[in-house]
Amino acid sequence: MTRLAEATPADRSAVIALWQAAGLTRPWNDSAADFDRALAGATSTILLLRDGEALLGTAMVGEDGHRGWVYYLAVAAAVRGQGHGRALMAAAESWLRARGCPKLQLMVREGNDAAIGFYRALGLAPQPVVTLGRFLH
Repeated sequence: MTRLAEATPADRSAVIALWQAAGLTRPWNDSAADFDRALAGATSTILLLRDGEALLGTAMVGEDGHRGWVYYLAVAAAVRGQGHGRALMAAAESWLRARGCPKLQLMVREGNDAAIGFYRALGLAPQPVVTLGRFLH
């Protein structure tokens, strides 16, 4: 039986291992620090989908006072295609709606057509914006 829960510090290793296995981590991003910041923040968390104690998927969710954001949506390879990603996105939307967020946004790396197709099937659409950034460390 699957269940949704919010991550705790005890979930850190398993969550990061799933992110790595799903190809979501990059050398320039400190996924452990991302995990810690999400749990420490008053306006963010990491949602987990479990079957018993087995971690099936994650979604980092947060709001910045203007928009809601989803990061690190990951589903274990062995259970993909069973609706778990869809369930996590629905949970993320519910979490954001409960906080009054008017819009959900997320970023997908260029060339990740499978992810773009997944999000389009959920009703998300490309936005007419360009994302700019700079590392602060």
